[in-house]
Amino acid sequence: MAVREAGSRSPRGDADGAEAALRALRARWRTASIAAGWRYPSDWALPEVDAVCASALVKADLADPLTDLGRARALSGAGLDETLTDVAALHAVLSDPRLVMANPDATPARLLRLTALAWADVSTTEIARSEVREGLTGLSTAAYLRTRLGEIYRQSARDDQLPGHVLLTVSIDLSAVVGWSRLMAMVLAADVLRQVFDGGESLALLGPSVAVVLTEREPDLAKRCSDTQLILAERLAVDPQLHAIGPVRVRLHRLPPTHEKACDLIDALGRM
Repeated sequence: MAVREAGSRSPRGDADGAEAALRALRARWRTASIAAGWRYPSDWALPEVDAVCASALVKADLADPLTDLGRARALSGAGLDETLTDVAALHAVLSDPRLVMANPDATPARLLRLTALAWADVSTTEIARSEVREGLTGLSTAAYLRTRLGEIYRQSARDDQLPGHVLLTVSIDLSAVVGWSRLMAMVLAADVLRQVFDGGESLALLGPSVAVVLTEREPDLAKRCSDTQLILAERLAVDPQLHAIGPVRVRLHRLPPTHEKACDLIDALGRM
């Protein structure tokens, strides 16, 4: 009968130890990700998470598992900002087990790039299918807004009156920032617009730093404009990575008499 040497571990013991280490890393990663702003804790766990943890524990290259995770996050409906912040949370706990604060700026650019490209591959496919949504912010495209305006102008022509709508633009000076910060600024802008204009308004992205709302003229519109500027400025001020961003400008624009001129206006607003 074979006898194990003293102090040696059984294969079962090794497996139990590896499983315990994986669970511990996964728990620390989840805690850090939620602390960094993961919105729905119940949907964080995916099979790809365990694959990333297993590779990290044996110090293997994380390129392939993070690529798979980026795709899985996109398919599950997670936004790009959440996905990249989640990767930053992983890097934080791998760098220091005591650390639970994610810092995207400290995360290797290669890991963020690989995850972002994988996420974008899936999102681009979804955009091609829907053809009305911009992938990063979830706002409608300028093409969809032109279609929506065409419907409004046809209704106005039938009613023999000018459209009772206006365009509200939100522009942010992003000239002093690049990369991650530019993305985060517009994602935050989209979230604020969805919060303030939560009815039947059309929300669209016109350019890298300009979002727009097509809304009817109504008594509370001035307050909504003010709320949009105030809430967005507060959201941007909270994040130290976004302190270099310039002022937020919220403006109202009357619709011109024709759909053709309205499309010209959209083109001009997108270059603000």
